[in-house]
Amino acid sequence: MKFVLIIDDEGSIRESLGGILGDEGYGVSSEGNGEAGLKSFRESPPNAVLLDVWLPDTDGVNILREMVKMDKKIPVIMISGHSDIDTAIQTIRIGAYDFIEKPLSLDRIVITVENAVKYNSVSEKKTILAGTLSGGFELIGESDGIKALKEKILKVASSTAPVLITGENGTGKEMIARAIHSNSIKRSEEPFIAINCAAIPDELIESEIFGHERGAFTGANGRKRGKFELADGGTILLDEIGDMSLRMQSKILRVLQENRFQRVGGETDVDVDVRVVAATNKDLESEIASGRFRSDLFYRLNVIPFFIPPLRERRHDIPLLIDYFINIFGDNVNRLRIDGDAVDIMKSYDWRGNVRELKNIIERFSILNSNNKITKEDVLSELKIEPLADKHNAEIVNDRGYMKINSFKQAKEDFERAFLSYKLKENDNNITKTAITLGMSRRNLQKRMDCLNINQ
Repeated sequence: MKFVLIIDDEGSIRESLGGILGDEGYGVSSEGNGEAGLKSFRESPPNAVLLDVWLPDTDGVNILREMVKMDKKIPVIMISGHSDIDTAIQTIRIGAYDFIEKPLSLDRIVITVENAVKYNSVSEKKTILAGTLSGGFELIGESDGIKALKEKILKVASSTAPVLITGENGTGKEMIARAIHSNSIKRSEEPFIAINCAAIPDELIESEIFGHERGAFTGANGRKRGKFELADGGTILLDEIGDMSLRMQSKILRVLQENRFQRVGGETDVDVDVRVVAATNKDLESEIASGRFRSDLFYRLNVIPFFIPPLRERRHDIPLLIDYFINIFGDNVNRLRIDGDAVDIMKSYDWRGNVRELKNIIERFSILNSNNKITKEDVLSELKIEPLADKHNAEIVNDRGYMKINSFKQAKEDFERAFLSYKLKENDNNITKTAITLGMSRRNLQKRMDCLNINQ
């Protein structure tokens, strides 16, 4: 519901304006003097204001100046019983939306308020859109998994059905959500709002998602619109929804079922048209079995599931991603170059942070590398990989090295030796910790080390 604040010292005018605007579906609050009106404006910002020029305690022009300082996006319509062209020009220059003379035409009031509220909504939407634009990164890759993702995005973008995106941290879940939004004919010009459910304390998240009314809790000095309301007409991403409390899960379920909610401390429903995209790095079915996630919410969200494979499962995409990020972060004059050996090492690396980690590495090289060239030694140092002392073992770290070995048994032993040596170094040569990482017993790991002549 849109709210209009009326500030006029004549009770009959406040009553008639409030009645006609109420009939048009607006919420109305009114004050009889400037200071009270300014206080209401500050504590519960309206969508539009009707402000009389002549007030008993102060000049309406001064009140207008204060309102413009507080929030120039809220349209203020000046009303006056005195035909003073200079005052009208002055108020418009200060920032008034319009100037209407008394006696008031109720039809003109309704039309002007309607246009002012639309102006406010468009202005606010532009601000939201400017603040939520994508960083410009694309879905790069030619692997089967990435091709399937691209095709699926185009198929589901026009739908309004909820989407659930799963995948490890850094795989690009928010990027998939933005791609779905930007390819939607209906919603692409509307806001995309993302909220990280894991980053907000439980006692604050309801206010962040649904907003609150003045006085809902200590410090709630005015009405605040939540993320769902700001995303109206567009898309909301509930990132890391697996970390959301059961209490909040039930409230999200209601929005999905009814397309409405109440602000914290509110009594009236707020209707919204929002496409919900949820993302998580957790196995929600396991969370359901453990009692930490609602099964009914899972099935509501999982209408269109997306799974983003980790980077280690699509290694052939790594050179494409490297080139892409070099172009993004590099200097067009002195373009950053990378040696083939360096690319091979990066292809063999596990990338626990996935694409995000790779992006950060290339960005770091583009800033700190003074030679405009990424070498094998640069990559080994940056990724904290110690080169294997034995040349033969060094050859088998990448895929092509195995092709030089004619004995299957030898290839298997060489790989196992290199792999276990790497994992031991990764865990500071702690055998127990390494065994836990590899999912095997300490005794069996020690046996394999003895067989392969691996010394700590």
